[in-house]
Amino acid sequence: MTTVAEQIVAGLGDLGVRQVWGVVGDALNPITDAIRQDGRIEWIGTRHEEAAAFAAGAQAQLTGVLGVCLGTVGPGAIHLLNGLYDAKKSHAPVLAICGQVPLAELGSEYFQEIDNDLLFRDVAAFRHTLTSTAQLPRLLEQAVQAAYAAPGVAVLTVPGDLGGRDLPRGVAAPRFAIRRPVTLPDEQDLARAAELINAASSVTMLVGMGARGARPEVLALAERLSAPMVLTLKAKEGLEHDNPYQVGQSGLIGNPASKTAFDRADLLLMIGTDFPYPDWLPAGTTTVQIEARAEHVGRRTPVDAGLIGDAATTLRELTPRLTAKTDRAHLDATRKDYESWRDRQRRLVDPGHDESLIGRIRSTFDNTDLRIRPEALAALVDEVAAENAVFTTDTGMSTVWLSRFVEMRGSRRLLGSYNLGSMANAMPQALGAQALDRRRQVVAFCGDGGLTMLLGDLLTAVAYDLPVKLVVFDNGRLGMVKLEQEQAGLPEYGTELVNPDLAMVGRAIGLTGIRVTDPDRLDAAVREAFAAPGPVLLDVVTNPEEIALPPKTTAGDTWGFAIAKLKEGLVSPGDKG
Repeated sequence: MTTVAEQIVAGLGDLGVRQVWGVVGDALNPITDAIRQDGRIEWIGTRHEEAAAFAAGAQAQLTGVLGVCLGTVGPGAIHLLNGLYDAKKSHAPVLAICGQVPLAELGSEYFQEIDNDLLFRDVAAFRHTLTSTAQLPRLLEQAVQAAYAAPGVAVLTVPGDLGGRDLPRGVAAPRFAIRRPVTLPDEQDLARAAELINAASSVTMLVGMGARGARPEVLALAERLSAPMVLTLKAKEGLEHDNPYQVGQSGLIGNPASKTAFDRADLLLMIGTDFPYPDWLPAGTTTVQIEARAEHVGRRTPVDAGLIGDAATTLRELTPRLTAKTDRAHLDATRKDYESWRDRQRRLVDPGHDESLIGRIRSTFDNTDLRIRPEALAALVDEVAAENAVFTTDTGMSTVWLSRFVEMRGSRRLLGSYNLGSMANAMPQALGAQALDRRRQVVAFCGDGGLTMLLGDLLTAVAYDLPVKLVVFDNGRLGMVKLEQEQAGLPEYGTELVNPDLAMVGRAIGLTGIRVTDPDRLDAAVREAFAAPGPVLLDVVTNPEEIALPPKTTAGDTWGFAIAKLKEGLVSPGDKG
């Protein structure tokens, strides 16, 4: 006889699931025991269910295979929520299996009882509580197929006394229909888009992760249109390297060239992107959008022609209809601006930069000693990291430094909480990536605030031999919040963090811990960290006064920084005591 739990686990194994993440608990004991007996799936027990959900979501984003996490009754299920929301907003297929109180106690306010179907209503495309053995395999099939179709989150709740029950004889094994069709725009829409593009004298492309699988088609289109290409952060992977048209990112992490590209264009061509910041897009510019999801077309900026379809297939149909634009003035001017900005950025990683007169004046004004520049740390990691490394970044300044100083060349991959914007994602996402292949290098750009939020799961890296490289930008601040306050003209308040020696904490847990406070030690320390076997925590004390100005800075922003600095200066150390 086959039990409920055994069929669920066998079905997931047949689907290609190789790890399940979570925290064990009484209601889920039949599930975890079925994992033990099946032998194809590795159980990875985390210290917090949120870390489990982030890890499962990371695996789904990297492989396209269903990520799976477990949370037992009540609090265990609740703890999954933040990581599951990240999976939803990242369009990652994830199945959460949650425990529940015994069937007879449902609705009785039993110990730890919550209504899982209500709890997960917003985050999950599918959520259902199993109440009978006769509902299998149908409910499992529905859950998995819903997760792939969204793609997003599905939640299957299993009461504690149901998982170990035998299924009726003759119950079929689960059969999953998970292939997604390739879509192509209507002929009339293609003709309209071609007409608009051909009529424009200059075109700027905004390219997102939906075009990562269309690199040859995107580059061919940029060449035909002589168009600069602004990349979203998620499009760095696969589209940044060896691309003579790209001019970096826009938004808060962007650069002046992206603004030039938008401002000088007669037409904006958006490909595979749901770029979520309308204020950074050009106003009043003719816009064509290519997007696989119809609901995404026109929701960030008005669109004159929307093409619903897969990026590669659509571009293969559209590009032959377009007249080549031989005037490269728009492309060349934007690329010149971009390379000039890149040169200025490279000067920031020069070890002698802060020893200049200007550097000494700035250090005096900021009331700080010479400290390690986060730009220098990011640039060194870019130099040392493997060409096939997987990078994860915490939300905030860690993402800024990666965006500007780490190139996604070779077969490098990139993950982050780029839609939800959660803290504490980089380390658990790195664990998920590393578990897929313990021989592949995985590098997490961690903020000190983010790392310490889920610090307990450093133990997971040690317990399961996950050799992640955790690079901590230890500036003693919630850096992005500090930037936001100062941009608004507010004094920094509530952002300072009292941190331990994080390298020492890492060593106590069982990682290799390396702490750097001297800029002269940075190069050697980074190389030591990347050469060390096993999980490593590189704790680099960086300058909290480093800022990254966005490409579109107003006089009000500048005034805000000035006023904020004056206000901060009016509070002396003695006033804080």
